[in-house]
Amino acid sequence: MSSIDDIRGSRIAKLAKLREAGHEPYPAKVPVFVPVAEAKEKFNSFKNKKSIAVVGRIVAIRLHGGSLFCDVSDGDSALQVYLKEDELGGESFGLFRDTADIGDFFEFRGKLFLTKKKEKTLLVSGWRVLAKGLKPLPEKWHGLQDVEERFRKRHLDLLSNPEVRARFLKRTAVISELRRFLDKAGFVEVETPILHPLAGGASAKPFTTHHNALDQELFLRIAPELYLKRLLVGGFSKIYEIGRSFRNEGVDATHNPEFTTIELYEAFSDSEQHRVFVEKIIKQLARSVKGALRFKYQGNEIDFGKKFGSFTFEEALGRFALINNYRKLPPEELELKAKRFGIDIEAGDNKAKIADKIFRKICRPKIIQPTFVLCYPLEILPLAKESKEYPGMADMYQLVVGGLEMVKGFSELNDPTEQRKRFLEQEKMRAAGDEEADRMDEDFLDALEYGMPPAAGFAIGIDRLIMLLTDAPNIREVVLFPTLRPQR
Repeated sequence: MSSIDDIRGSRIAKLAKLREAGHEPYPAKVPVFVPVAEAKEKFNSFKNKKSIAVVGRIVAIRLHGGSLFCDVSDGDSALQVYLKEDELGGESFGLFRDTADIGDFFEFRGKLFLTKKKEKTLLVSGWRVLAKGLKPLPEKWHGLQDVEERFRKRHLDLLSNPEVRARFLKRTAVISELRRFLDKAGFVEVETPILHPLAGGASAKPFTTHHNALDQELFLRIAPELYLKRLLVGGFSKIYEIGRSFRNEGVDATHNPEFTTIELYEAFSDSEQHRVFVEKIIKQLARSVKGALRFKYQGNEIDFGKKFGSFTFEEALGRFALINNYRKLPPEELELKAKRFGIDIEAGDNKAKIADKIFRKICRPKIIQPTFVLCYPLEILPLAKESKEYPGMADMYQLVVGGLEMVKGFSELNDPTEQRKRFLEQEKMRAAGDEEADRMDEDFLDALEYGMPPAAGFAIGIDRLIMLLTDAPNIREVVLFPTLRPQR
């Protein structure tokens, strides 16, 4: 078996042969062509034409003496092309035979016809190389099997595994349907900065960079929340943003340092109203992408046909972790229970953060059917209003499906005095060692003092949503170019 270096050397020699024959293997001009799918769909119309041009990558070659068949794919569809020595002439046929390889891009000109087996085929009267590949595609076009290699060389993964391409097309369809749904509901899409002078809007460690001209430290955004709320102050009433955020955190099955969310805010609304809205959105996405409200995710049947369930954060701790009366439980006792679950307690972890770690490790994986988990501890949601029914807890919800956090939303805090108090508490948590605590944001507080209407907001994790809708076990399967450890 030839090595990659041997194959590459052979292809470089073919490249030279093409140039010697007067062919430019990487031409600047692209021909006018008919897309393959269109040529096949309108076959009866095109077959009456003297000549048409198609372009694409050669994915298979079959040589039969003075005849040669190729399967050519333009990325969306494939077509068989037929090269005959007595049609092309010996010199042109021989040059193609001796220099063409699977993976090369070509323009083929000719007339469409049906073979005896009724296969739509192009009889080639002329050809032109558009790009010569120097390395072979994955063996026999049957797929790149090594998981790590698939993520490092996504270009080959997409070429050789059709189901991967289909998954990312579904991702595009989900985002398009989200936009359609929200635009129809009267929401306006906006854009806010990626570079922030202060990392805020979520509890997370940021990536830090430096702007040379301003001599200023900046942060890749961990969430767009505080800028979107400024737009509520400025008179926008129904807004959303789809985009990337960045968190300097570990990589696991559901976390990638850069990720995509849709974050939405609506003036004169609250978390209860938004739960109804979220349920409509998620069900609509399931219908449009899955074509059904019941489907499998990682072996479990998910039923979106019923009304989504709900219970509180405290009830979840009691039901799944056997931790009752969370608000009355001494912090030391909760810490002891966390350690029994094998949870590491870090500097700055207060009672609320410990409870959240228990929920994420013990409770959330057991919540399979669509369920709103309500009223998390207020300390870890400093931008949310307090629940009137559950003092000390936030008026919020998290939608969990298949053990995955899909959506988080709450009634937005719009009291500038209370918001300042919350930020001060966060600064104390940071001083105690919590590196993820929110920062005091004077600019945002100043905006709040001009008046922000009562509002509700939520964020949907697009990547996890795609995981659910495409039955993907790992977030790296739904991010085209996931963050990976450097190869040693």
